[in-house]
This record gives sequence, structure tokens and C-alpha cells, in this order.
Amino acid sequence: MSEAGRVPSPAAPPAVATAAPEEKKGKEPEREKLPPIVSAGAGAAAGLDRGAKGQISTFSSFISTVSQKKEVAENRSSPTHLVFPNIKNVRDLPPICLDVRQKQRSSVDAFSSEMKAPVLPESTIPTQPKTMKDFQDDIEKVKSSGDWKAVHDFYLTTFDSFPELNAAFKREANASFNTIEDSGINAKFVNAVYDALLNTPQDIQKTVLKGIINSLLREWKGPRTKDDLRAYFILLQNPQFNNTSTYVIYAHLLRQIATLVEADHHFLVHWFKNNDSHHYLRSAFSSPKKVIIYSHGKMVKCDPAIQLAKKRLSQKRFKQLVERLLQFISLRLFPAKPEEFPPITKCSWWIPSATKVLALLNTANNLVHLPLIPYTDFYNFTLDHIDLMEEYHTWQSFGNSHRFSFCQYPFIISITAKKIIIQRDSEQQMISIARQSLVDKVSRRQRPDMNMLFLNMKVRRTHLVSDSLDELTRKRADLKKKLKVTFVGEAGLDMGGLTKEWFLLLIRQIFHPDYGMFTYHKDSHCHWFSSFKCDNYSEFRLVGILMGLAVYNSITLDIRFPPCCYKKLLSPPIIPSDQNTTVGICNVTVDDLSQIMPELAHGLSELLSYEGNVEEDFYSTFQVFQEEFGIIKSYNLKPGGDKITVTNQNRKEYVQLYIDFLLNKSIYKQFAAFYYGFHSVCASNALMLLRSEEVEILVCGSPELDMHALQRSTQYDGYAKTDLTIRYFWDVVLGFPLDLQKKLLHFTTGSDRVPVGGMADLNFKISKNETSTNWLPVAHTCFNQLCLPPYKSKKDLKQKLIIGISNSEGFGLE
Repeated sequence: MSEAGRVPSPAAPPAVATAAPEEKKGKEPEREKLPPIVSAGAGAAAGLDRGAKGQISTFSSFISTVSQKKEVAENRSSPTHLVFPNIKNVRDLPPICLDVRQKQRSSVDAFSSEMKAPVLPESTIPTQPKTMKDFQDDIEKVKSSGDWKAVHDFYLTTFDSFPELNAAFKREANASFNTIEDSGINAKFVNAVYDALLNTPQDIQKTVLKGIINSLLREWKGPRTKDDLRAYFILLQNPQFNNTSTYVIYAHLLRQIATLVEADHHFLVHWFKNNDSHHYLRSAFSSPKKVIIYSHGKMVKCDPAIQLAKKRLSQKRFKQLVERLLQFISLRLFPAKPEEFPPITKCSWWIPSATKVLALLNTANNLVHLPLIPYTDFYNFTLDHIDLMEEYHTWQSFGNSHRFSFCQYPFIISITAKKIIIQRDSEQQMISIARQSLVDKVSRRQRPDMNMLFLNMKVRRTHLVSDSLDELTRKRADLKKKLKVTFVGEAGLDMGGLTKEWFLLLIRQIFHPDYGMFTYHKDSHCHWFSSFKCDNYSEFRLVGILMGLAVYNSITLDIRFPPCCYKKLLSPPIIPSDQNTTVGICNVTVDDLSQIMPELAHGLSELLSYEGNVEEDFYSTFQVFQEEFGIIKSYNLKPGGDKITVTNQNRKEYVQLYIDFLLNKSIYKQFAAFYYGFHSVCASNALMLLRSEEVEILVCGSPELDMHALQRSTQYDGYAKTDLTIRYFWDVVLGFPLDLQKKLLHFTTGSDRVPVGGMADLNFKISKNETSTNWLPVAHTCFNQLCLPPYKSKKDLKQKLIIGISNSEGFGLE
């Protein structure tokens, strides 16, 4: 499967998802009738079952085309081109949305002319009725007079039709505004009108809804104009759609937007991305007091506080759009009052339509260099309570067909739900492999042994790495079985503690600086792959296998890789069928380098912004130097690089080649072994659902701590939660600053991060240690257990606890 996706043909797809047989013969489609406002559930069945799940393929191809066009634009200046082969056993599962495969940001210029909608003549716009100041004056007059007539007339006229909406909110009534960067809408005016709407009398609010119904019932002839798109853009922001009584109208609006052609979606995505009052683009060059920005192509200066306030406003509005759609989906899935909605059989298209529109917003959010809202704000936690495996199997079976599945839009699925899918998928694979082992034993007339149901590791503590590597190499067919570890010469059953201890000890040893596999960067507090060449990279494969086993066995590892590592780990997310295909290669930027080597990244950024003569002042060539075992070696960044001088004209190419060399080429063999090790355990289509940030959370846990949640879920042995020592303990811990709370978590569990399931998944236990109160607390990291002496005072407990957690070696990596 190719990450790039198929380039759409110049011919625009039909504007409606599915057509009745009469429409295919050229007849005008029969218009659907929206129900009256006063009865949201009555008469809503008329025509709702038509086109329920249409155009999923077309819509999906648009979203993936955004990724493709961006990738092409980036690769023009990138030394490493991604080529993904056809991947077997995936059954036509292309990237359904930006998050399945594509994590980069897109350039506005990345779209070819074939993606641009034809410029159609705009309809005649009525005369603009009022300015924003006129409207605000009318609102102020109401406060003194109580007369709503002028305000009522404004809303009646404005929302009567799409042309009237454009007349009211278009900055220049007769201007075309056919660019993707500027919708031409007076966003401040739209916000003011909607903010005032919810405080108006009910008759005005009903007037607005009636006008929207009339607009949506309009008979469409030919493609939509940009004024039509502007109207959709404005109507989607209507806060009235927070009310379930308006959901039938809202659903029809969403369906019309979802079934627009690709080029129209292209415009809407960029308008959402730029939905700010002044459409500012922040420059890379800024000073502490003034920020240099670009407003419609002109460079101006703006106070950072003002700029931040504008961004926050834009974030607030954007987040409201997302939350409204998520609420719509949740309430359709689990309605508080089912009688409010039409039967699900009559409106099965509601959720697909809303999800598609949400995908447009998600794409817009990902196109911004600094996303407007976190990707986690698109999670719909209601989906945690549906049959996730049915959704997954539907996606597996039908792929990109007209059969809707939430897995086609993984950005909406929470990391908790994705973990459930991955674990259950892995459990099914484990069961299948174990069953096959049992059948093989029986067929050979051998006595079944329960140990064949597990991946049994027998290792010596004195030869931990070599024994682990040998065992995993011999038992590579059993990697998907449940892991059990035995230390040679030691009695005991592995109930989870020995497995965790094996992970902790092995990771600690492999990542030790003396081992030479990874380099620890103190500035960024993370590890990166050593570029030293060697004959055997099997130990890097072992680290990849360890990470995969940790995911499948729900073990949180104390590993500090930069985010770039997980982005490379999903490049591609499924092992290519062609073994000659490069893996672990992705587009890298200065931002990626800054997460590993911040000083070097800063130096390269300074080179890019240097205003003097680069050639004369720096005297550099397209060549880099690295120290390997005390010997300085040079590498050309391009053929003949040692003879090519870096100049003002080619410095961007130099920086990109330099970063690509450091993060891709110089460590290719090491990372490829690591990649294949991870995917030998985690080979699953479920990985296509994950963002790189989510892979990191699955492996290392979340950095977000909730100590109150830990308090609620803690178990006690020898203590009761009402005992004075326990009350002292929680008073002290809840008052700790974040760094001490992390030290406590690291001291007791071996990691300062939280599993995907939250603090409750830690199974944290406090046991009474019947020793002298002069002793420090003791921790058993393999069991997430803290042994606490019965200290007599809060001061004594705090002092001893801080000493214990601040001076223990633990299983840290540095």
C-alpha cells in the first residue's frame, strides 16, 4: 500500500454521495423535506435512508490526497524519497485519513491545479444589510427599549438564504475570494452574531432555524460556488446545533458538507485552518518584544500578547466546532432520550456524515505547524463503550468500501480504545499460535505441555543480554505468546514480577553508556542510536523486540527516545513485502533534530536566518565529520559534497541534507534492525490506527500524572487508608511538586510515567514495614509496592520519603 495515495482525476466526482436510479438518467433528484422545527422527531424519516454511507472512498481519497500532495512538496527538497510497496494481506486498506499514515504538516502550495475547483461565476449578492457596528448598536438599543424588531429583521434576512449569508458576512460583497487562504468572511462579525443569538427571544432563534431549513432545501443545479461553501462554513459554526432539538437540521447540514466534491473539501479544510480574525501566519523569526508576522502578504509587527489572545480565540471557536460534532456522534450512539431522534434505521447516515466533517477539521488541525488544539481533543471516549472489535473486523473485511467503520477515521478513537483493539488482536494471534502448537503436539502423539502456550524465557543474570538474544532468536515463532521469565538457579513462579524485572534489568544494561549502542544526550534527556558501524546489528533488533513485547504484555518501559523515533517506527506501519524496500526513513526537520540535539538544531537555524555572506563567513562544504572510536571520519552529504561550498542560495538544502544524514542515513542499519524487531512482535494492521505519539504512550506510558487517581486506586497491606501514617503520606505526596511526584513514581514502579489505562492500571500497593522508624522507605519495583515504616509525624515521613526517592539508583537510564 502506498502512503502517497492516488492522484484524483481532473473530473470532479458527483456532489451527492449516492444517487437514485432516476438521477443517473439525468433527471432532477427529488428534494428531501426537512421536518418542522417544533417536532424534531416527526416526519424525519422521509428520504433519510438514501445515500446513507456513500462516497466514503471518494472522501477518503481526498484526505489521503492532502497527505500525498504535501509529501510530494516536501520530497522536492528532501534527499530521501519515501517509496512504499504494495503490502500483502492488508486487503485494500489505504490511509483513510491524515492520522493513519501521515503525521507531517502540509504546505498550502502542495496541491496541483487539478485539485483546485473550477472558478464558477458567483451568484449576485444582495446589498449588505448592516455592518457589524450597526448590529452591535441594535443590540445595545434593545437593552434600553426592549424592542427586538430591528434585530429580528436582521436575523430573518441574513439566514433566509445562502446569498443573504454572503451579503451579511462577506468582507466585500462582490469580491470573488476564490483562494484557499482567505474565505473572505468577516469572522468577527460572524462570532458577534452567533454570540448574541443565544440571548435572543425564542421566536428569533426559530426564525434562524427556519431560514437554515429553507437554505438546505434549495435545489442544486451544478457544482457549488465559493459563496455556497462560505455559507456552509458559516452555518457549521451555529451554536444552536448544541441543542438536540436541532439535530435533524444539523444532520442534513453535515450530510451536504460531507458529500461535497474533493476540491470543495480542499477549500473548507484551509478555511478552517485559517479561521482567525486576521489570518495571521507567524514567522520563524521573532524577537522577545515584537513578533514579525505576515498579514495578507505584508510583513507587520504585532505584540506577542495580542497575537496570543487572537490565537486563543481561534482555538476556542475551533474547539467548539469539534466538541459539537463529538457530542452529536455520542448522543446518536447513546441517546439520553431516544424519542428525540428518528429511528436509527432511518438515519444511519448521521454518524458517517458527522465523522467525515470531523475528519475535515482534523485535517485542518494537522496542517497547522502548531496545531490549534491537541490531537487528543478529537478523541470520542464514548467509543470506548462500543464493540471495538466489530469495528476493527469491519474495517479489516471491507476496507475502503461503502461499509462505514470508525477505524477508517482513527483520530476519533482514544488511545485507550486503540490499546484494547491492539491487545485483543494480539490475544487472538496468541491463541491461534498456541492452538496450532497444541494441534501439532497431538498430531505427533506427544503429551501436551502447558508451557507451549507461553513464550518461556530462561536467562542467567550474569549473561542477561546474550541469553535473552539467544532465547528470542530460537523462539521467534513464539513471540506473540504470553511472556513468562525464569532466572536460572532461582526458585519462583512468574506472576508478572519476574517479567517486569527482566525488562527493567535488560533495558538498564542495554542503554548503559558503556554498552555503546545508544548515546545519551543530556540537553534533551533522551537516547539516540549510535552511528558506529559494526558487523552485527542483532542487539538493536533485540531492543525492537523488547518494545514490541512490552506493548503486547502491557509493560511500561522506562525508555527515553525522542518523538522522531516513533515517527520512523511507523514508516511504514506495516512491514513491506519487498525486503529491498527501505524502512524507518521519514521526512525530518529542524524541529525533529532539536528534540535530540537542541544546540546543533539552534546552530542550523541560525545558519538559515543569517543575514551576512554564508560562503565567506562560514566557509563550509556539503560535508560532515563524525568521531568514531577516536578517529574523525568525513562523509559527503551529496556526491562531490566536499567540493561544494555552502552559500546563501543552497543553505536550505545543506541543512536538510545534514539533518537527514544524522537522523536517517547514518543510523539506517541500526534502525532497520530495531524496526524489524519491533514489527516481528507487533505485526498487525492495528498499528495503522496509531499516531507516532500514541506508539510512544503505549511503550513508555503517559507523562500526565494524577496523584488523586493514584490515591483512589491504591491497595494497602498492613495499613488501612484511614490510618494516621497513610493520611500523612497522602498529605505529603499531594503537596509535592511535580518533579518529586515523578521521583516517587519512578522509585516505586521503575518509571515516572503512567500506563495507558491510568493510575488504576499500576496496581500500586503500600505495605506496612515493621521496622524502626529511623529506616527509609523501601520499594519493590517489580510489584509496584512501597514498604512504609509507621512514621509518627508528618515531618518525619516527609523527610525520610524525600531522602529515599531522591537518592535511590532505581532502574533509571541515567
